[in-house]
Amino acid sequence: MTHDVRSALLNAALDAAERGWHVFPLRPGTKRPALHGEASCPGTGPCASGHLKWEQRATTDPDRIRAAWSRAPFNVGIACGPSGLVVVDLDMPKDKSSSDAPGGAETFRALCERAGHAVPATYRTRTASGGEHLYFTAPAGARLTNTAGTIGELVDTRAWGGYVVAAGSTTPAGTYEALCGSEAAALPGWLQSTLRPTPKPSHGPSVAVVGQYRRYAGVALNDEARNVASAPSGARNAVLLRAARALGRFVAWGDLPRHVVEEALQEAGEAAGLSAAECRSTLRSALNWSIRHNHARRQAA
Repeated sequence: MTHDVRSALLNAALDAAERGWHVFPLRPGTKRPALHGEASCPGTGPCASGHLKWEQRATTDPDRIRAAWSRAPFNVGIACGPSGLVVVDLDMPKDKSSSDAPGGAETFRALCERAGHAVPATYRTRTASGGEHLYFTAPAGARLTNTAGTIGELVDTRAWGGYVVAAGSTTPAGTYEALCGSEAAALPGWLQSTLRPTPKPSHGPSVAVVGQYRRYAGVALNDEARNVASAPSGARNAVLLRAARALGRFVAWGDLPRHVVEEALQEAGEAAGLSAAECRSTLRSALNWSIRHNHARRQAA
């Protein structure tokens, strides 16, 4: 049985790679990367010249994929950025006791209608929780990143800095299944306009001062991620919340990209023992709060 499961997951990884999608192993039965983190990096093999994260180690090489999946029945992660994908993540309502609460699919359908379009026909999967992933090819020359709630409630996107769980993977909540569409359609223009970052105003601090701000922000990011990863049981979520609120100001000021903060704190929170869903929910609300309350940088008198 274990061999059959491993073979099925290997085939799922190879199938994704044949589509040109870069894959990497997720821990068996979970959505968490199986690759080592920066703190435990051995500095050998692929990391001989410096630590490589999952996005950098994702591959379409069949030999590397076979070698990796020969070790364990890993679930399959797809790194969206290197794969040239933008995946729209349509979540289920958190309060499942309320039958009339709209889910991400309903919200997205309404948004499409307001834009004057039908829901795009494209490759789509059902997630283990009952949500959906809609796969689109990213527009040439545009480096889109992850969003959380930018399009609408329970509608997120995964691009550079993000990954999705591939069809065929299984968690305790269920199996990820391909629903329809053999190919990923091009990202609709109206949706691309919604996701494209607003250009920063040209006026602002000098280049030297901006560099100082960003160096300080980078140090703060590393410190907060370390605090979260080492948080004791019972205080993990509170530490994650404080870290996200503290770093959200750097996102608001343009010193750190939001997806970089989300990725670092998500990895740290999961390393501390929080579930992926707990981390994601806390990060979304805490960063949104911090960004709303830190529009302007306080200048020294």
